[in-house]
Amino acid sequence: MSHPVVRDIRFFLAHTPGLVRHGSKPTREIHSNHSVWQDIQGSLRSFDEAAAYAPHQVLLGNMKPDGLNTAAAPWYENMLAEYSTSGPHGELVNEDQFHGLLKAADEFDLVLLEEGYAARVAAELRSHPRVTDEEIERIQGVPYSRIEERLTSREGAIPLLTRDGETIGLVQTDYVDDASLAPDILLENLAVKATATMALRSVLAESGTDPAGLQYVIGSGEEAIGDRYNRGGGNLAKTVAEAAACVNSTGSDVKAFCCAPVHAMVVGGSLVQSGVFPEVAVVGGCSLAKLGMKFRGHLAKEIPVMEDVLAGFAVLMGPDDGTSPVLRLDSVGRHTVGAGSVQQAIVEALVADPLDRLGLKFGDVAKYATEMHNPEITDTAGSGNVPRTNYRLIAALAAQRGEIEKGSESRDRFVEQHGMPGFSPTQGHVASAMPFMAHALDDLRAGDYQYSMFLAKGSLFLGRMTHMSDGESFILESNSGAG
Repeated sequence: MSHPVVRDIRFFLAHTPGLVRHGSKPTREIHSNHSVWQDIQGSLRSFDEAAAYAPHQVLLGNMKPDGLNTAAAPWYENMLAEYSTSGPHGELVNEDQFHGLLKAADEFDLVLLEEGYAARVAAELRSHPRVTDEEIERIQGVPYSRIEERLTSREGAIPLLTRDGETIGLVQTDYVDDASLAPDILLENLAVKATATMALRSVLAESGTDPAGLQYVIGSGEEAIGDRYNRGGGNLAKTVAEAAACVNSTGSDVKAFCCAPVHAMVVGGSLVQSGVFPEVAVVGGCSLAKLGMKFRGHLAKEIPVMEDVLAGFAVLMGPDDGTSPVLRLDSVGRHTVGAGSVQQAIVEALVADPLDRLGLKFGDVAKYATEMHNPEITDTAGSGNVPRTNYRLIAALAAQRGEIEKGSESRDRFVEQHGMPGFSPTQGHVASAMPFMAHALDDLRAGDYQYSMFLAKGSLFLGRMTHMSDGESFILESNSGAG
């Protein structure tokens, strides 16, 4: 059987400050106190500020993660003098363009944009290589009087706002009595579809892959696409496959909270190795609900509300091509039902067990990718530095097993050598190990090192069906060293 390899990955980012009000926490607080939105607006970033933000440039591939160690901090106050809205690993679009992409993804006339605004957005997107002529034609607007009428009635509609607060459109529903098709849910799902579609189109085009050759797409996001009879039924994956012209593909969604992308990669690799579906894509759209999640902490410290970016990704997997990094299915680490919720037990299951299985030591893995949340977003709001905490747990286990010296100095050195600063937007599943994959593919192909490990944890208890956590991991190996 052929080893599964990871051929490529691309990210799609959208700066959406006007949509911050539709994040879960801002929505709840604005409902109780309308002045909250004014406070948030006063701390939102411009598009140039978001583009010049060092962590975003790392995600786009214009900087290495370790470059953040020497970048002037705090990063939100020290914008990069040189930056780009595109890079070898992805692109960043502005909010106007994203509104256009929402409309382009809308097949049921759910998004209403003011006609003048829609025309300007369509003209701006016309030159985008990943937007089709058919979609440009779909970005048709309506007279503002129609939007006013819908806003006045407020029945089944919410507004979309531009950066300066001007109402330029809204999302409506065609089933007012179905809570699963409420406008806010439809907005979330359209945003997921748009970001995942753009990422998949990008990775297909930039890898020279014929969309018709793709056979299976796995969705790994957190959205709940369905109706009143089956709220989370799905299938986002097949929706994205259709939008990306993957005419010979089918697909399905994998759900496991933040851990889903790693589960999806393992499932995808298994489908490739078995020969059932040799050409597979794993996609993850954005999490609109996470916008502005930490805004209270940011406002309290008078810093920008940095959860203003939506992110999506798409990974291509296939049979061994002799060059692409190999996904070692014999390395998969599992947080089993019996593993419990003690952190040491989780790290043993996700890190130590896979290493033992392959006969490797902790130091043999050059870089560990865990939940790559940006600490400037989380730490400033009181949620800690998530990547650093995880790396310290790994280092502590390495010390306990006698593979590094005990003591803080040795552990810190391990973290510096084998970890990295967090640089991902707090987009839930998107941040779980996947942001480093593009850098790892570059490094492994170049022969900079032989192994990189990807591990993610999930909070299953949030669904109120269990008290358990979740976790899964895998190792990527340079093809030149794969056995």
